[in-house]
Amino acid sequence: MSVLVDRNTRLLVQGITGSEGTFHTSQILEYGTNVVAGVTPGKGGNLYHGNDRDKFCRPVPLFNTVKDAVEKAEANATVIFVPAAFAADAVMEAADAGLKVIICITEGIPVNDMMKAYAFVKAKGAVLVGPNCPGVITPGEAKIGIMPGFIHKKGSIGVVSRSGTLTYEAVHQLTNVGLGQSTCIGIGGDPIIGTRFIDAIKLFAEDDETEGLIMIGEIGGSAEEEAAEYIREHFRKPVVGFIAGRTAPPGRRMGHAGAIVSGGKGTAEDKIRVMEAAGIHVVESPADLGEAMLKALGR
Repeated sequence: MSVLVDRNTRLLVQGITGSEGTFHTSQILEYGTNVVAGVTPGKGGNLYHGNDRDKFCRPVPLFNTVKDAVEKAEANATVIFVPAAFAADAVMEAADAGLKVIICITEGIPVNDMMKAYAFVKAKGAVLVGPNCPGVITPGEAKIGIMPGFIHKKGSIGVVSRSGTLTYEAVHQLTNVGLGQSTCIGIGGDPIIGTRFIDAIKLFAEDDETEGLIMIGEIGGSAEEEAAEYIREHFRKPVVGFIAGRTAPPGRRMGHAGAIVSGGKGTAEDKIRVMEAAGIHVVESPADLGEAMLKALGR
């Protein structure tokens, strides 16, 4: 099993003919994900062929609207590479067309735009991952995003992370110790995101083939503490955690827009204390994630 995406995913790419969309769609296709449609207003009726050098890239039909792509190509999930000024509208268009899995890679979306998009998506009952995230991958079945597919290995450990690069490190560690991953979710580090830690953890709790979970957080906000409380009360699988930003000075944003400590809250020490109290095995270095998960599983 897996969460959010699998071999039955029929993917639509919004912004498929832009530079980012063109490059990453070719990578998504190479991995084997079933891309059934692309959307670029004004280019409906044409075909996406990728870059000239992409010999493996099969043609993908283009549509003017998400609604057309859903109706004619039977897409059931979307990934968004639309520029920041228009990305929130692209998210809402996807939700309005009935898509229930929306993954937004775009970074730099204004917070006010995302507040409106977040409320709209929730009202439609859809799941939004991102924005400003690497995406979601179920190894061997579907890669939706910008992560390097070759480092992933089918396995039994779920990964949820605010950091893209640290997600890749966790994946590398799990692959090296032979555990592999069930599904990896990069939730993104913006102040307004569609899927929080607690939302992703609930999905993994219901997945019978996920044996354990790696949770990678950052300074700023209270999402990790909220997730830790849920884990303490409801999650019955071993969890290994890491918090990035221990040395960040208070009041200064580090990396992601959401990674800022203010008012004495959101520090690494606070998060680690709450996580350990919830029974999470917190490591000091991401290089220890794989071995810590083996230990937590009793292997």
